[in-house]
Amino acid sequence: AEDQLFSPTVLEDVAFGPLNLGLKPAQAKDRALETLEQLGLEGFADRITHRLSGGEKRLVALATILAMQPKALLLDEPTNDLDPPTRQRLIATLNELDLGYVIISHDWDFLAQTTEQSLTLDKDTGRLVKSTAVPHTHVHVHEAGDAPHEHPNGPKGHKH
Repeated sequence: AEDQLFSPTVLEDVAFGPLNLGLKPAQAKDRALETLEQLGLEGFADRITHRLSGGEKRLVALATILAMQPKALLLDEPTNDLDPPTRQRLIATLNELDLGYVIISHDWDFLAQTTEQSLTLDKDTGRLVKSTAVPHTHVHVHEAGDAPHEHPNGPKGHKH
């Protein structure tokens, strides 16, 4: 994230990708602001990028990618050095996204909260060794109490 942010302000950084995709400045600004809001970073638009915390930089870096509306994400160890609140914000964001993603991580708890499938690769050959379903684990309070309910933004078909 440190190397990815290069504009003076967060808004300029998040709007950079959409501008390069051909959006007009007003459209790029609107998309950047929408993306910041989606990530819970509404008040960050005018913040100076080099003054952000490490976790904030990671979330802004993710915003720069999401503002370009990719079809998929590849995330490499996304929880490294994140404090618990930022980690939870990342989990919530990933679970709300309507796109596919591949996560490379040693953080099994994070993977259990954000993925449906786990692939284990051989460290020397890179070949697939094992493919398993990831048990969905989470902690939250349900308004429905113990009544059966669904998670519309959770894994497909997730009910309990």
